[in-house]
Amino acid sequence: MSKILVIDDEASIRALLRVTLTHKGHEVILAENGKKGIEVFKEVRPSIVITDIKMPGMDGIEVLKRIKALDADVRVIVITGHGDMDSAVEALKLEASDFINKPITDDALTIAIKRSEEFLWLKRKLRQYTDNLESMVKEATQELQTAHDFQKNLIESSIDGIVAADKNGTVIVFNQAAESLLGYDADEVVEKMPMDEICSQDLYASIEDRLRSKEFRGENRLVNYDEAVVRSKYGEDIPVRLSGVRLSEGGVETGKVCFLQDLREIKRLQRELIENERVAATGQAVAGMAHYIKNVLNGLQGGVYMVNIGLNKDKPERLHKGWAVVQNNIGRISNLVMNMLTYSREREPDYEYCSPNEIAQEVFDLLEGKAEEDNIEFAKDFDVSLKEWFLDPRGIHRCLLNLVGNAFDACVLDPDENKAKSVVIRTREEDGHVRFDVADNGMGMNREVQSKLFGRFFSTKGGRGTGLGLLVTKKIVDEQGGNISFESESGKGTTFTMRFPNRPSDA
Repeated sequence: MSKILVIDDEASIRALLRVTLTHKGHEVILAENGKKGIEVFKEVRPSIVITDIKMPGMDGIEVLKRIKALDADVRVIVITGHGDMDSAVEALKLEASDFINKPITDDALTIAIKRSEEFLWLKRKLRQYTDNLESMVKEATQELQTAHDFQKNLIESSIDGIVAADKNGTVIVFNQAAESLLGYDADEVVEKMPMDEICSQDLYASIEDRLRSKEFRGENRLVNYDEAVVRSKYGEDIPVRLSGVRLSEGGVETGKVCFLQDLREIKRLQRELIENERVAATGQAVAGMAHYIKNVLNGLQGGVYMVNIGLNKDKPERLHKGWAVVQNNIGRISNLVMNMLTYSREREPDYEYCSPNEIAQEVFDLLEGKAEEDNIEFAKDFDVSLKEWFLDPRGIHRCLLNLVGNAFDACVLDPDENKAKSVVIRTREEDGHVRFDVADNGMGMNREVQSKLFGRFFSTKGGRGTGLGLLVTKKIVDEQGGNISFESESGKGTTFTMRFPNRPSDA
């Protein structure tokens, strides 16, 4: 039910409307003229006003104007006399909600009140809906702003550089890590520079190709792409690990985003770790080779003793035998020192065009006499079709010396005295690589020994070995981009295989 203000200068009409409206459950307030009606309206704020148009002093039209000025939503019903249609039309133009002709009938009054109440109800509902909508929009806007702020903070806080471009390739995101990595400020990049200018046209084209393929975690995704190089604003080439995603909506490309992981510190730490390991390994070698050096010194002392006997007692056979012992142990010391120097420092391969067979032949010639002394059949099996390759001949020569020396020791240490011991050097071309094999039929290795073979300073020779030879060999092979493998069976022998790529002339 509504609160209704009735303004009329006729007491009988006021009394009639009070009775009728009160009976219908409304709260009714009366005012005997326009001025009084405005005062009462300001005080009680009714939702519906019924006013007579013809009143002395302030008429109904003026009352309507003033009430609408105070509250535009109030419903004002005007009462007109017979033949006063012009005043009713003017009232409607001033946004009166309805008009009733005198004499007032119950039906006309009920309909006018009902229409006003329905309008007020709809107005309230619309206001509630609008308020709710505004509240929802405000909440949604706040949620969007919070999500935007979170995502922006996430992007800016990333330790990897993030660079995103729109469908035309123009940079639209350039986070702090990207600024630090590439030296540009976001203000000079965002919406001003194309992405291919940031990461070079060649790299950008490569990224595009990879995103079209399924090689790196599926189409439109590029995860941990091979190490790439980007150039900073100041011309510095920076190694990075790159990932990227092509963005799309409804099957239409909208842009792409790249993630750049700075590898400079990782590479520095890797170099430092390798160097530290090498230094530590050298220290361990010095500590672990005491027994080996002691054996060499004992051998030298024995050889010197035999030389002295031969000189003092004029026994040439003792002199020759002692001098052979001295030479053998000097060779062992020389080999040890060379291995330590090779393993303990960085070395760049010295590439040149050379014959793989000539490298193997030099090693064969150098060790052929040693094989005769140890009663080992030393053979060669070279691929005569091999042409010149672009290799590091001195590094490969060192590797073959170590492997053939180990093969000789495997034969000498073989407990089977009835076996005819043999070692073979073999060369072949295989799948774009040159292959060197050193095969022996010596004592071989069991699974436990094989698992430790390339471990630091592990040796199968006891006090006669340091384990440096294989470490040096693997290091030289790795430096040339090659690989080393072996096959072995206890009691039957071992074959070591080295494979080297044919390096281009600009390597």
